[in-house]
Amino acid sequence: MLVNGGAVAGPYAPMSYEPNPYGVPAGQPPVQAAPGGAAWIASPGTNQPLFAAPFNADPAWGPPVVGAGPGEFWCWQLMPKGLIYHSYQAGVHEPRLAIVAESERESHQSFWDGTLGGRVGLLRYGTNDIFFPHGWELDVEAAAMVRLTFDSIRDFETADYRVGVPLTYGVDNWQFKFAIYHLSSHLGDEFAIAHPGSLADRINYVRDSLVFGASYFPQPFMRLYAETGWCFHFDGGAQPWEFQFGTELSKAGPTGLQGTPFLAINAHLREDVDFGGDINTEAGWLWRNETGQLMRAGVQYFNGKSSQYQTFNNFEQQIGFGLWYDF
Repeated sequence: MLVNGGAVAGPYAPMSYEPNPYGVPAGQPPVQAAPGGAAWIASPGTNQPLFAAPFNADPAWGPPVVGAGPGEFWCWQLMPKGLIYHSYQAGVHEPRLAIVAESERESHQSFWDGTLGGRVGLLRYGTNDIFFPHGWELDVEAAAMVRLTFDSIRDFETADYRVGVPLTYGVDNWQFKFAIYHLSSHLGDEFAIAHPGSLADRINYVRDSLVFGASYFPQPFMRLYAETGWCFHFDGGAQPWEFQFGTELSKAGPTGLQGTPFLAINAHLREDVDFGGDINTEAGWLWRNETGQLMRAGVQYFNGKSSQYQTFNNFEQQIGFGLWYDF
């Protein structure tokens, strides 16, 4: 039968690890022999490697399905595991789950900066490798970046909302992204109540942008990236052009419980602040699971124009501790 978009498997039967009568290439594990009285659809030497157990062996759920392991063959995948183009770890407007407790040195205030969002793959035509898949992929992303005061009141001050649809492509050590996204910034209701008249000063900061990004791994532990964005509709002080570039350093592959150190640096330049912007640096400890998702804990240092676009022209210097879950 055909499984996982084209891998060829023998008829379902308990797994047997008898030597392959057709022979296998040097260094390759033996391939399951066909059960007695059954014929292979294709020569076992051409089969894709299989996991050792079926995904589904309960007759109530239909015929058993055996899944193909990572391979170089291309196939259609609905809701694929992993992503071709990952979000930037030190990008403050990337979709993720995060909370950062920080002190802002210019205003002598402390804040909670939280992000509630995520990014998932919808459809891929390419390989099913988890960490470096090749092919084309359509994703969807959404996030809310909120700021709360770090006191007993926990006033909701501002929030930026972002939603986007990235189309990505991966080949060798390169990944490319073309995306469209909408971002809007809003003043918090609790801040407006506590500061009468502040609604008269709020801005309708809006960006509807087209984005092109490129990411490259010169070594498995090092990622370099750059991105250009252009607004086709903007308001509230926003201007058309923005640029991002940066690097990420951490041990490649699943880390297990012990984790590994990481360092991430992101620079973001925007036309609306005369091509100034901000530099954000994060460092600490990272855990990566078998699907490429990350959990991180560490320190953050932000220097530049505000990370909240209601106050996009204000200068901020933040230092804090954060927890991040990246997709």
